[in-house]
Amino acid sequence: MRMIRLSVPLLAGAALLAGCSDSDVAEINSWMSDVKKDTRVSVKPLSEPKTFLPFAYGVREEPDPFDPNKLLAELARAAAASSDNLLRPDMNRRKEFLEGFPIDTMKMVGTLNKGGVSWGLIQIDRAVYQVKAGQRLGQNFGRITGVADSAISIKETVQDAGGEWVERDSKLELQASKETTK
Repeated sequence: MRMIRLSVPLLAGAALLAGCSDSDVAEINSWMSDVKKDTRVSVKPLSEPKTFLPFAYGVREEPDPFDPNKLLAELARAAAASSDNLLRPDMNRRKEFLEGFPIDTMKMVGTLNKGGVSWGLIQIDRAVYQVKAGQRLGQNFGRITGVADSAISIKETVQDAGGEWVERDSKLELQASKETTK
């Protein structure tokens, strides 16, 4: 019984292959040779290539169009020209110590209350600093607008893509302690 199961698919495959025999190949080959004799190939000749005239750029004489400082200089020039922008920060004032650090490197680790004034505790690397409302911090002309138990509110003054000075609000939120109490 098992032999019959194996031989039935083999016999069916052999019958299919027998149907693909060379019976009409000679007729097809003669037709192909007739078509080849009667067919004429017509290919248009290629046109002559245009002569290339190279252009010499004066690299040393022209400014680099991809220099990022060029855009920054143009934005600074436009900002200096628009003296009517009331949000423009005072570039000549002396910077406070915490303005030397980016805000994303700071984290709020707590608060304390001294003399009725709320102070926020900010950690930068391993050092902890006390800050209160009105102080400046961050590299984007940030000013602390409020200290709460859960966050320190900051108003930063930055330039938008058009060179205009705009204000944006940001927060340093209280970071959860990694220490567990027992």
